[in-house]
Amino acid sequence: MQKEDIQAFYFEDDGRIPNNPELPLVIYKGIFKADTVKKAETTLRQNDWSNSWTGGVFPYHHFHSTTHEVLVVRKGSAVLRFGGENGTDISVQEGDAAVIPAGIGHKRISESPDFTVIGAYPGGREYDIKTEKNESTAKEISRVPLPKHDPFTGNRAPLLEIWDK
Repeated sequence: MQKEDIQAFYFEDDGRIPNNPELPLVIYKGIFKADTVKKAETTLRQNDWSNSWTGGVFPYHHFHSTTHEVLVVRKGSAVLRFGGENGTDISVQEGDAAVIPAGIGHKRISESPDFTVIGAYPGGREYDIKTEKNESTAKEISRVPLPKHDPFTGNRAPLLEIWDK
């Protein structure tokens, strides 16, 4: 994995979606090659990212206030918007992944017919689905612990080094 294959995006509260004032969204381009993407779920589980599911991404803005999330594109491609209505559109394809900090909004803008992701959570945490912040949202997000490991390397790097900055 090359340094240029990893991108970080910061988002501010947009009034409806809180986003995360401390942690950026981290995109890993091509973290899995076509012949290894089937092993993604095993890799995630080995690195303590579990409670996994396979499916799509909702076509409406939502966020999680109880956990961080990783999405690995298992098949196809899509354009996902992160950060709320005025956020950033990011094209993802098979083998790409996004580590989404608690609070960061995300939704699907478009997708190929075969678009499928694997989702998982650090330590197998339970997730919630919220579409709008409320009085307790910021407090909930601030209580979410950092994961112990990067979901792909099992080490601190690169995720936790990026999140420590």
